[in-house]
Amino acid sequence: MFDLLRDLWGFMRERKKFWLAPIISVMLLLGALIVFTQGSVVAPFVYTLF
Repeated sequence: MFDLLRDLWGFMRERKKFWLAPIISVMLLLGALIVFTQGSVVAPFVYTLF
């Protein structure tokens, strides 16, 4: 996992594509939100946001 993050950071630094960092972080946060609320009582309220 850390190798993937290191390679991704190296790619962004070398190619000057730092605009990808916010996109990737938002996608990871939304994915984590869906995974962690899937089995909880909060799930119906989270899905109404989308």
